[in-house]
Amino acid sequence: MPNLLTQLKRHEGLRLRPYRDTVGKLTIGFGRNLEDRGITEDEAKILLVNDVCRLRGELSEIDWWRALNDVRRDVIVNMAYNLGVSGVLGFERMIAALRAKDYELAAIEMLDSKWADQVGRRAVELSDQMHTGRRRPA
Repeated sequence: MPNLLTQLKRHEGLRLRPYRDTVGKLTIGFGRNLEDRGITEDEAKILLVNDVCRLRGELSEIDWWRALNDVRRDVIVNMAYNLGVSGVLGFERMIAALRAKDYELAAIEMLDSKWADQVGRRAVELSDQMHTGRRRPA
């Protein structure tokens, strides 16, 4: 199989961003047809873990994020997964509250946003975790 994989890689080429193939199908990687085949649950889990690790790496450069407990850090990672790190950095009043260790105010600022209106229960759950520093039971 190694020879086949090498040949397929050469024939298909590697594209790390989605593109339309010669018949107009949305494709990625080494010719993976996303429209007809999609991805497996295991592949989706790998992508999720990779994305979370990347976000944690980006956020680890920020002093106020490093000062949070694990639960509150995860709240910020969750938000960054949805909004991107730059989107989270736009929550200036929340960040000011985090720097002051005023987690109640940070939670309020999270809910006082367009993002909270868009994501509904997710924002309520994350705001609660930010306020208490504890996870909700699963």
